Amino acid sequence: GLSDEMAEHIYVRLTEAMHEKKLFTNAELSLADLAFHLSVHPNYLSQVINTFEEKSFFDYINALRIEEFKRLADQPENQKYTLLGLAYDCGFNSKTSFNRNFKKATGLAPSEYLKQTEATFA
Repeated sequence: GLSDEMAEHIYVRLTEAMHEKKLFTNAELSLADLAFHLSVHPNYLSQVINTFEEKSFFDYINALRIEEFKRLADQPENQKYTLLGLAYDCGFNSKTSFNRNFKKATGLAPSEYLKQTEATFA
């Protein structure tokens, strides 16, 4: 099995990889790919994400993508891009997936969220 110490170590490496390398921006990222990158068994990685983030792999990755979208949307220099362009840059591979996951995470459609933040996009 996976010890608490080992799980914590995997979680630290996972968090570092996500924040430094932004692996979640790869639209094709799978649990197996991420596990390979971290040199851990996919089952262990899944267990770590479920335990520490209380989310499934896909919910975890999509939450990171949404936070990245919000970060990019808040930068005035990115307002020349479309919402969909930014969503693709964050790792979403379709407008439907982006809209569905954004609303699930924030309770708002992306356009409603941006109205609240007063960001204007192309």
